Amino acid sequence: MNQLEFQEFYAASRDACLRAVLAAVGDRQLAEDLVAEAFTRAWTSWPTVRRHPAPPAWIVRTALNTRVSWWRRRRREVALEDGDQTPDAPAAESVSGTGLDPALLALLRRLPERQREVIAFRVFLDLDTKTTAEVLGIAPGTVTAHLSRAVSTLRDHLVLEQGS
Repeated sequence: MNQLEFQEFYAASRDACLRAVLAAVGDRQLAEDLVAEAFTRAWTSWPTVRRHPAPPAWIVRTALNTRVSWWRRRRREVALEDGDQTPDAPAAESVSGTGLDPALLALLRRLPERQREVIAFRVFLDLDTKTTAEVLGIAPGTVTAHLSRAVSTLRDHLVLEQGS
């Protein structure tokens, strides 16, 4: 296992992966946890991950899959007391250091999950349509349709906000 190669990959990819996951999940702390978990899994599977056509996409997909696994596990847990219940919708947490405008992040949260995932891979990781489709397990035309709808929705909201 080439530790130096992985360290270079981590240094070069971490911020982009964090921005992509943050765009998809909308919660800074959750995104950081998911990306850390995904990089840990990448380290343990580095010989396989390094051969992936887009290793940063592997990180983001793994992070998003981990989120689903955590959510399923948490959903089955039974609360023993009525202590503090935190809603799934995150508060306006700080997004400093990610390069994401808080207003844009709020708009991204309003998009359907698949559209956020497509934005994460196509815009934040700069993957092409074919690679995005392969990573998400959907048809390239579906990627194009989701991206088009997401951009249209974001554009409409941004134009409305600027006109106000």
